[in-house]
Amino acid sequence: MSAAPTWGLVVETTVGTGERKHTEAQVVGHVAGSRQEALEELERRARSYSPTHPLSPRRRRLLRVGDGFLLVVDGAWQSFVTRFTVAELLEDSAAPKAPEPVVAAPPPAPSPPVEREPELDADGVPVRPAWLGRRDLS
Repeated sequence: MSAAPTWGLVVETTVGTGERKHTEAQVVGHVAGSRQEALEELERRARSYSPTHPLSPRRRRLLRVGDGFLLVVDGAWQSFVTRFTVAELLEDSAAPKAPEPVVAAPPPAPSPPVEREPELDADGVPVRPAWLGRRDLS
């Protein structure tokens, strides 16, 4: 049985203004499961995302594209775009190592009942007769 794929949730957004305006990308989360589950989580994040620019948004449009969503926010002078993408994680050089599987030790075997020496009176006769408490003597 193979493990479910891990999907990276990638956000590429416009930062800066004017000639310094550029796009930066970051992985904002991971979803282990189906691509559809990853897209649902990405849509939830895209709908609630509030970009830094523009400072005075006039129009906000969220569009579905093949592998994610595109958010276009128009400001007074410029439009800013944020792309939300689902991508399958194939390799991660900084991923934590998977824990070693723990093999449970078998339960200890029950110890045999300890036979006690019968309590004897001064004459060496057992204080409690051996037949007392036996259920098979009814």
